[in-house]
Amino acid sequence: MHPHSAAALGLYACHTCALVSQPHAANESAHCPRCGSVLHQRKPDSIGRTWALLITAFILIIPANMLPIMETGSLFGSQRDTIMSGVLYLWSSGSWALALLVFFASVVVPIAKLIALAYLLHSVQRQSPHKPQQRTKLYHWLKFIGRWSMLDIYVVTLLVALVQLQSLASIKAAPGAIAFGAVVVITMFASMTFDPRMIWDSTKDNND
Repeated sequence: MHPHSAAALGLYACHTCALVSQPHAANESAHCPRCGSVLHQRKPDSIGRTWALLITAFILIIPANMLPIMETGSLFGSQRDTIMSGVLYLWSSGSWALALLVFFASVVVPIAKLIALAYLLHSVQRQSPHKPQQRTKLYHWLKFIGRWSMLDIYVVTLLVALVQLQSLASIKAAPGAIAFGAVVVITMFASMTFDPRMIWDSTKDNND
């Protein structure tokens, strides 16, 4: 732990109201003087909880990409589309920009988030002092980019709302949409349970 870090100085940041304080008794029963929440220097069981959520997301990302995400029905028949089949349709129809956007937001970003979070967890577990600034920036990028992962769910929701107004066609979400939404939500929870302050716990001096 860095000698000039908040933890080394006996300062605690409340996980509820974000108040930084120095309790009189630095133990498990210390409470925030503002909101009364129990204070911890680091999120309890952060690594274990994050790994559990991350492994669940890795498992669910398989059906999210393999199962159909949307079922379309009309007088001419029905069709079931996965994420990739939708991307290929957009590409073949000439909507290259939209195809690239959906592919990036719905395929690349969720997988990249899982891999990046697994890398952060692994580096914290082995107490790596390597480039903590870059790893902290990577964590902030994960939180910022997460909102774009729900693009496919937004599209399906809008299509269902619009097409159901017509009597000759119908669109409904398929099991792949549920799995995909679960991956996004679970990854968001994993990002929240991960404590980025642990990245700095292994630094040894101010130059780190």
